[in-house]
Amino acid sequence: MNQPIKWVENQMPKSSDSQLKVMDLEEVKKARAFHKSFPQYSKTPLRKLENMAGYLGVKEIYVKDESYRFGLNAFKVLGGSFAMARYIAKQTGKDVSDLPYQVLTSEKLREEFGQATFFTATDGNHGRGVAWAANRLGQKAVVFMPKGSTQTRLENIRKEGATATIEEVNYDECVRMAAAAAAKTENGVVVQDTAWEGYEEIPAWIMQGYGTMAMEADEQLSQMDCGRPTHVFVQAGVGSLAGAVQGYFANRYPDNPPTVVVVEADVAACLYKGAAAGDGKLRIVDGDMQTIMAGLACGEPNTISWDILKNHVKVFVSAPDWIAAKGMRMLAAPIKGDPQVTSGESGAAPFGVLAAVMTMDEYKDLRDAIGLDEHSKVLLFSTEGDTDPERYKNIVWEGKEK
Repeated sequence: MNQPIKWVENQMPKSSDSQLKVMDLEEVKKARAFHKSFPQYSKTPLRKLENMAGYLGVKEIYVKDESYRFGLNAFKVLGGSFAMARYIAKQTGKDVSDLPYQVLTSEKLREEFGQATFFTATDGNHGRGVAWAANRLGQKAVVFMPKGSTQTRLENIRKEGATATIEEVNYDECVRMAAAAAAKTENGVVVQDTAWEGYEEIPAWIMQGYGTMAMEADEQLSQMDCGRPTHVFVQAGVGSLAGAVQGYFANRYPDNPPTVVVVEADVAACLYKGAAAGDGKLRIVDGDMQTIMAGLACGEPNTISWDILKNHVKVFVSAPDWIAAKGMRMLAAPIKGDPQVTSGESGAAPFGVLAAVMTMDEYKDLRDAIGLDEHSKVLLFSTEGDTDPERYKNIVWEGKEK
């Protein structure tokens, strides 16, 4: 018997919403201009699943396919690269708009800024993005990975010239290790997409970097004559991506925002637990957090994102592994005529939730709570491709869920 999806409607008290400005459209435009300056930049595809929408009983389904991002198979590089640029801009007294790729990688800037060592913790995608950006910008990177991380993801990071190790602790402990190591290193900087008291500037920059993806999707929806989506499903680990996407669309459509559904891995559902408690305070999950959704196995929320999410999200969902596996298989083998999407374990979880909610009677209450019906236009973000090809094949081809 499969574990059920758990969900809670957001009834938390609202705050002054002071963090929404982090995702101001002008800030996102700066990030987008920065990413466009990279020779490797191209807009990732927005896939329209027309036949799947008909099958599931909604009007339209769009999936942003991040498996094409900078050749790295995941969206995370958007955040790490922009945060590094903002940091270098701040240290050299410049505006990030004056530091496009060709300036950042120039000998002149290297002489002016010198070299920093960027420390981070990751299950794979974020660390690879930080390592890739550091490599391109002539900087150093040191990456700590939690136990259970795969050898494939470790090697992908090392190939970018970073120092990387798999530790015997969970993700949140790796974050603390990265912060401690940075504090002991000359020109050591933590580039982490989770924020805590006293560490909020760099995570805010990372979120703005993620805004590039939301802004691209928004433009693509307009080009495809969709306009505003009625619903956005987005996954969350610490919540930085979810806060960035929610923040972007709340700023973009202040008078009529889309209904946002946040999806977490059930063993690491810190945001869901916070929403279920209903008091608006942070909740922390600890332990090993074993899940196929490695990118979502984070138990301590980003404080900036949490503030945005509790003010704007409609429903928080805690999803078991079978949901992610279901999403991966359905996107890999969609209905004839629809494009295939190679979506990894964390990337496919929101689609798995959408499919379950629309086809299983036991989730009718959730369907009704978020107003999903034949008029709904749903946007989802497949944040990674097969970043671990063996695991992807095991789940999609062999039917395993481990």
